Amino acid sequence: MDTETWTNVDAWFAERLRPRDEGLADAVVAGAALPQIQVSDLQGGFLALLARAIGARRILEIGTLFGFSTIMLGRALPEDGRLITLEASADHARIARANLENAGLADRVEVRLGPALDTLDRLAEANVEPFDLVFIDADKRHNPQYWAWALRFTRPRGVVIVDNVVRDGRVLDEASTDPDIVGTRELVDAAGRAVADGTVDVTALQTVGSKGWDGFLVATLT
Repeated sequence: MDTETWTNVDAWFAERLRPRDEGLADAVVAGAALPQIQVSDLQGGFLALLARAIGARRILEIGTLFGFSTIMLGRALPEDGRLITLEASADHARIARANLENAGLADRVEVRLGPALDTLDRLAEANVEPFDLVFIDADKRHNPQYWAWALRFTRPRGVVIVDNVVRDGRVLDEASTDPDIVGTRELVDAAGRAVADGTVDVTALQTVGSKGWDGFLVATLT
């Protein structure tokens, strides 16, 4: 099988199960000039279903891009829910805010601009309430730090999801000096230590589809 087949299968399921409404379609058009590294429709659907399944009322997203996954997660919240999403690029944040406004989510989603590690530090200083779900989809070299913050911010039985942990199988290359691979391997090692000390229960899921061969790390805090 190849990426073209995977993409066609994704499209077949998405057309029947996750058709884009106007808000999502407009968001993709508005973000067309940005890197097309957002989750797929089906992956976004998985995130939304998981958020609903755990009754999430507070969500933290690290990495906004143009707000595609943000819209899906925001729609999974109840009316009084809240999502904070962190974005380092002012241009990306501007587009995401407009997309969220267009999708009718401006009242429950806040885009915070700045390097995520700085913003996370400020959230800690503000003694932010625990989150039910944290979705990490930003620069991979800092995944170990994002993971540590997620464990700090997530409530017991809450869920942490990290995207892009397989990276076409390159995660197996222990000799790699690619910061994204190094960061991903360090994340997985940190997750393994958290399992050993009883902090979390974790699994990893490989995915194929329109985004190629990749996967999620999914954890729940004990």
